[in-house]
Amino acid sequence: MNKSRLAYLISQYPAISHTFILREIRMLRDFNFDISVASINPPDRNVEELTEAEREEATNTYYIKPDGIKGAIKAHFYTLFTQPFNYIGGLLFALRLGQFDLKKILYNLFYFVEAVMIGRWMQRNKLSHLHVHFGMAAATVGLITKRIFPIKYSFTMHGPRDFYDIYGCYLSQKITDADFICCITYFASSQLMMLSSPDCWNKLEVSPLGVDPNTFIPHQFCREPEPFEILCVGRLVPDKGQFILLEAVTYLIAKGYKLRLHLVGDGPDRLTLETKVKQRGLTEQVIFAGAVNQNQILKFYANTDIFVLASFAEGLPVVLMEAMVMEIPCVTTNITGVPELIEHGVNGLLVAPSDVNDLAQSIAKLMDEPDLRQQMGIAASQKVKKHYELQQNTKRLADIFRKRL
Repeated sequence: MNKSRLAYLISQYPAISHTFILREIRMLRDFNFDISVASINPPDRNVEELTEAEREEATNTYYIKPDGIKGAIKAHFYTLFTQPFNYIGGLLFALRLGQFDLKKILYNLFYFVEAVMIGRWMQRNKLSHLHVHFGMAAATVGLITKRIFPIKYSFTMHGPRDFYDIYGCYLSQKITDADFICCITYFASSQLMMLSSPDCWNKLEVSPLGVDPNTFIPHQFCREPEPFEILCVGRLVPDKGQFILLEAVTYLIAKGYKLRLHLVGDGPDRLTLETKVKQRGLTEQVIFAGAVNQNQILKFYANTDIFVLASFAEGLPVVLMEAMVMEIPCVTTNITGVPELIEHGVNGLLVAPSDVNDLAQSIAKLMDEPDLRQQMGIAASQKVKKHYELQQNTKRLADIFRKRL
């Protein structure tokens, strides 16, 4: 049986926060797909810090920016010489996208440079379909690539950042030009419907992400832990609402609850968060673990009692799936596609975003009621195994690719 061939374009690969893309690509290969990967930026860590799987992927990935000026010049001269009309048409298209915004025009010129490099790389490797994760900059590069080269183009829509600047992200144009679009939630699909004509809705496919239950095995339940371990995994950025979580934890500690919060992740908010923790004398109760590799994250899940995300904006966090399949009850915000995963009061607790009291009370409820905590953990694992299992959902994606290609 011949392998289905396609190219993946990712803004940064591998990356700690996008491990799900690596899992997806490697699982697709198990389903007889020949996937070639291009990344605009190099990996987010040094080679020695990558896992074995990440090092293997990095070795076989085409990196655009590291290819440098020499690579760009070769790709552009070849493309201009062999298909001048397409080249000039692609350049004009990139400029038109920016309209009269000089900053956008400048960015689009950079995207045009990268698009020609991607297209030439695809030509050399006889690749005819380009798939991109996320609807932002990398998808814009893919959009321009399709205007220059005779390829098919698709992308996976996550949200919600893509929806904050629908004009700057050229989402309507991307929907029009894409051959199809995979949406990780029905919420994402609904937002693209809102931005497009019903004539385009047949391009939309709902294709959830997934996790491997054989990797994320249920941890040992503890009825009366002391201290009570709370885990939050995510970049330390405004979207994730860690300041709200810190307020809730501070309130609970003042009420006499013995707990410890582990913040796994790094980002621009770390210094301010650490300062607040020191000012409140909570350095023993709030632990900053930094960013950790996928092969290190399991020990954090294994030693926690509940998982909390106080996010203001999400697509559908894979970390929630990872915690849930390990029978760890979750408290998170009732936003975007999250209610598709968590049913409030059944397999987790949902709170209003930014509501410190609601968040604190929900955490306290799980601390006070071990039977409820255990019951929700079991229900959470069942939900993920039924609807968000990696092999099952990657097969669903593979079927979409075969049908559409």
